[in-house]
Amino acid sequence: MTDVSITEPARPRPATVTAAAAIMIFMGVAGLVNAVVGLAAVGGVVDRFRSAAEATGASQSDIDGLADVAWGTVIAGGVLSVIFAVLLIALGVGNLQGRNGARIATWIVSGLGLLCGCCGLLAVVSQSALTWNVSTNNQTEDLTQALTDAYPDWWIALNGVVSAGQALGYLVVALLLALPASHPYFRREASAVPVPPVTTPPFPTIPPPPPEVRNSDWQPPGRP
Repeated sequence: MTDVSITEPARPRPATVTAAAAIMIFMGVAGLVNAVVGLAAVGGVVDRFRSAAEATGASQSDIDGLADVAWGTVIAGGVLSVIFAVLLIALGVGNLQGRNGARIATWIVSGLGLLCGCCGLLAVVSQSALTWNVSTNNQTEDLTQALTDAYPDWWIALNGVVSAGQALGYLVVALLLALPASHPYFRREASAVPVPPVTTPPFPTIPPPPPEVRNSDWQPPGRP
């Protein structure tokens, strides 16, 4: 019995898949870097805000509340950046390995990421272009404006670039994985094609001839 397996050659990875995975991994790392920069800078933002807020005559509880909002926003953004970074890197590796489930999950994450990027870009533009007018209380307006002014100019520019790059990156990744050149790499193919075992039928055997019986004058002893 002989068991034969025919191994198929490895599927070549299209350049579109490699480019999409590279962009995803880069976006994940860039998100982590942006989160670290935000955590490192928010302390100075809060200090400048507290110094400016004292001149508005606002209560300490109001000042502490807005300071907590600044810290909470950066911490929440950092947590989301870590989650998205791990997810993007894992999906990028899955796409490199040709897993169709990873490609489908990438399309879903790309849609959510595109939406978040557009919302972030809108928030950055609003923060840089508008002044606060959230209440008829001038003291509240001064307090919220002091928080906006406490952010450095590079903060707004950096977050604007990150948000725009995020939206564009997710769009490019989704398009690259949807191109016809990427489809064959994600098709399920067997790595080995088993061949039914080959058996050799036994040769027919001929039974031996029966022993030849001959007449003889021989008699058993003791018989006349």
